[in-house]
Amino acid sequence: MEDWVRSLFGLAGGLALFLYGMTTMSRALQQAAGERLRGFLRRVTRTPLTGALAGLAVSSILQSSSATTVMVIGFVSAGLLELPRAVAVIYGINIGTTMTAQLIAFDVQTLVYPVLFLGFLLDFAARRPRWQAVGEAVFSFGLLFEGIDILGRALQPLAGQAVFLDWMTRVKESPLLGILLGLSMTMVVQSSSATIALLQNVARQAGPDGIHSVLGLAGALPILLGDNIGTTITAILAALGQPQDAKRTAAAHCCFNLSGSVVCLLALPWMTKLVEAVSPKGPELEIIARQIANAHTLFNAACTLVWLPLTPVMVKLVCKLVPEQERSGGER
Repeated sequence: MEDWVRSLFGLAGGLALFLYGMTTMSRALQQAAGERLRGFLRRVTRTPLTGALAGLAVSSILQSSSATTVMVIGFVSAGLLELPRAVAVIYGINIGTTMTAQLIAFDVQTLVYPVLFLGFLLDFAARRPRWQAVGEAVFSFGLLFEGIDILGRALQPLAGQAVFLDWMTRVKESPLLGILLGLSMTMVVQSSSATIALLQNVARQAGPDGIHSVLGLAGALPILLGDNIGTTITAILAALGQPQDAKRTAAAHCCFNLSGSVVCLLALPWMTKLVEAVSPKGPELEIIARQIANAHTLFNAACTLVWLPLTPVMVKLVCKLVPEQERSGGER
C-alpha cells in the first residue's frame, strides 16, 4: 500500500513539474519573442503552405500547441487573420507540437542539471528583461525533463502490480478503450504533450515477461489518437464568446484531429506497421518511446498533407458547422 501511495505521489509530482515547466517555458518564450512571433504569423500566412509552415515554426518554438492555437484564435477575433489563413496555421501547429514528444524520446537526463544551472545563471545575471525571459525558458525546459524523469521512476513500481497489468491488457485488447483513456486524460490535464509524455513512460515499462512493453505500440497508438482528440478542448474553450470566425477556427482544429483519428483507427494495423518501418530497430523497451513520437509526427504530418490542398473544403465545412448568427429582425 505504501508503494502505491509513493508511486501515485511521484506520478502527481512528476506531472505537475512537467506541466509547470511547459507552461512557464511557453510564457517566458512569448515574453522574449512574443511580438516578433505575432508579426511573423501575420506576415507569412498569405498562402495555405506558408501558413502551415508558420504554425509549425511558432509551435515548435513555444513547445505548446495550446498557446499557439489560442494566439491564432485571438488574431482571428481581432480581425488580424482571415479564416482560411488561420485554418492553414492550425495544420502547422499540430505538426510543431510533436517536437516535444521527439525530444522526450531522446535520453537527455544527463543534460538536465547543466540546463537548469544555465537557465538559472541567465535569469539571475541578465539585466535585460528579454534575456531574463530566455533564462527562465531554459530553466523551465530543464524542469520539464526532470518531471519526465520523476514520472519514469514512479511508474517502475506500478508496472509490476497486477491491477496495473490488468488495465494495460484491457487497453491493448480494446482500441476504443485506449482512445477514451487518451481523450479523458488530455481533457483533464489540458495538455496533450503531458499525456503523451506519460504514455511514453508507461510504454517503457516492461510487461510480465520482462522483455516486451507492458502496452506495446499497437496498444499505445489508440491512446495517442485519443490525446490528439482531447487537445482540441483548449481551442474550444478559447473560442467561447468570440466571433464566429474564431469559433470556426476551433472547429477546424476539431475536424482536423477527429478525421485523422477515425481514419487511423480504422487503419490501425497498417499504421502500426508504418511506424515500425520508419522507426529505429532494437529491443522494444528501448525504441517504443521513439516509435510513439514518430507516430505522433506521422499522424499530424499526414493529416496536414491531406487537408492542406483541401483548405477551401475545410473552410466551407466549418462555416456550415458554425453558421452566421441571425441578427435582429431576421436579417443575416
